Amino acid sequence: MDPRVVLIAKPGCHLCENARLTIARVCDELDVTWSEHSILDDPKLADKYFESIPVTLVDGKQHDQFGVDENRLRTALTTS
Repeated sequence: MDPRVVLIAKPGCHLCENARLTIARVCDELDVTWSEHSILDDPKLADKYFESIPVTLVDGKQHDQFGVDENRLRTALTTS
């Protein structure tokens, strides 16, 4: 099963760290799967998202960039 939430980030990015903490908290509360991919490990991700990390995908679609809004993420994961 693919994770519902994907964080696209890079090591050492303070915005990415904040996004990671928010995603982990919300996904843990809602029992939702999530994963993280580094733009340093994937040239295609780097080409697409380098200027806008952290980027959050929800159900395969771009949800947020430059950070994560906790309430917006929670809403996206609880409404279908």
